[in-house]
Amino acid sequence: MDKVYELIIIGSGAAGLTAGIYAGRALIDTLVIEKLPVSGGQIIRTNEIDNYPGLPGISGTDLGQRLKEHINQYEVEHVNGEVAKFEVKGDIKEITLDNNKVYRGKAVLIATGADPRKLGIDGEEKLQGLGVSYCATCDGAFFRNRVAAVVGGGDTAVEDALFLSRICDKVYLIHRRDEFRAAKIYLEKVKVTPNIEIITDSVVEEIIGDDIVEKIKVRNVKNQEVNELEVNALFVAIGNKPNTEVFKDIIDLDPNGYIIANEEGTTSVPGIFAAGDVRTKTLRQVITAASDGANAISSVEKYLNSLN
Repeated sequence: MDKVYELIIIGSGAAGLTAGIYAGRALIDTLVIEKLPVSGGQIIRTNEIDNYPGLPGISGTDLGQRLKEHINQYEVEHVNGEVAKFEVKGDIKEITLDNNKVYRGKAVLIATGADPRKLGIDGEEKLQGLGVSYCATCDGAFFRNRVAAVVGGGDTAVEDALFLSRICDKVYLIHRRDEFRAAKIYLEKVKVTPNIEIITDSVVEEIIGDDIVEKIKVRNVKNQEVNELEVNALFVAIGNKPNTEVFKDIIDLDPNGYIIANEEGTTSVPGIFAAGDVRTKTLRQVITAASDGANAISSVEKYLNSLN
């Protein structure tokens, strides 16, 4: 009979690896499924992290490596692959990877994260981490007293503009429509903030720069006029896409596709837990993902004890 792990963790970002560390310390028989050969999840795309306690200025790759080195101190197994199929068979959860290998566990922690939606324009991939960012609260401090632009029309974009206005000399808020989806209370604050300039009916068409962001091309969708703005950073705030497609028919998701789970990580299905950016929450940061991972293992322990 195939081995049945006590816990299978899907994902190797801050949430998944922290959970693995706590599971290893608790002597839970654990398997971590990593999609990429390099651990760290979204943080490995970040050139520099300035808000992780005790490690200011560490690169995302280095932080991912430190987390991996930490988890390797414990008897936690690792495999690489992407989940192709997920099934619940009584108290057992069965996971089939894209290489057709099947793993079974009593409990599963989903820590697959969420990917930022991108603009899909020239210069975006090349300059990601070099002025192009998808998290103002993560990277805004690097652009103190400089010029930044924010793209988006929802609460996140408007809040990002307000946040950056306290740090940057000038902030452009660019939205493709003439009306914002954001709450009026935020919009009113933006309108009276002197160093925020609102640009509506416009889209960013290109990000220009050799090694860092230098300027952006902005096109007005009504008159097709194109202007170049000199900026040091472009913050894209057009939403995130949680990696939950394979789980959508198993557990409850919110309208945006995030797993409905509380701070303890419990979901609508006993024995399935969620941690990190993939779950419903207000703040998505490295530190909150790590906290989720720790909290979830406490819940996993209680669940496993209930099976005995």
